[in-house]
Amino acid sequence: MPRTLFISDLHLAQERPDTTARFERFLAVEAPGAEALYILGDLFEAWVGDDGLALPFNAHVAERLRTLSLGVPLFFMQGNRDFLAAGGFLAATGAQAIDDPTVIDLYGQRALLMHGDTLCTDDTAYQAFRAQTRDPRWQAAALAQPLAQRLAIAQGMREGSAAAKAGKSEAIMDVALSAVEAALDAAGCQLLIHGHTHRPARHEHDVKGKPCVRWVLPDWYRDGGALEVTPTGIRALPAP
Repeated sequence: MPRTLFISDLHLAQERPDTTARFERFLAVEAPGAEALYILGDLFEAWVGDDGLALPFNAHVAERLRTLSLGVPLFFMQGNRDFLAAGGFLAATGAQAIDDPTVIDLYGQRALLMHGDTLCTDDTAYQAFRAQTRDPRWQAAALAQPLAQRLAIAQGMREGSAAAKAGKSEAIMDVALSAVEAALDAAGCQLLIHGHTHRPARHEHDVKGKPCVRWVLPDWYRDGGALEVTPTGIRALPAP
């Protein structure tokens, strides 16, 4: 039966070999034969520029994805950890870039795909930071720094983010229902698939009288997993 797979928030890093091993098993066991694999952001714990492909770990992951892409169409959406992934990353992995948000046809149903961070509108500090880091001038200045310095900056930013999260409520860091409903309404979709929040679940929404479903993808810090969509339904898949 035709099937399409969705993953996000793997946060791959050399320091977490167990996660990388689970991902490699997923690519070898679950992904072959799929009509497409969509990666909806945060594939890496940090991607500080495509020259990072010179690092053995990044090159290894890219090679695994490239092998899969020879038989399975691969689509990649930037997340908040890998928004600097660009043409070099796409060429190395064989992936095709998709915008955030993107609407696709899933076996006759319009589906809205997002990373999910733009839905967390109550976290105004994060939204301001996101706007800054998406500015082409900020990115150009960042990429002008040596790779080693960018890696050190990224580590410092991750530590700062962890400290900031400790002082925020769970509600602020989750999606805002008003943002979810506005996104579904604007896209004309009744199905939304996203990651980012690390709170995998199936949610039901009523958007102007229309029943809508929102699937949140799991992160891979712990067990990981994927979402499988077929012509007959949708189900969560555990990582192999």
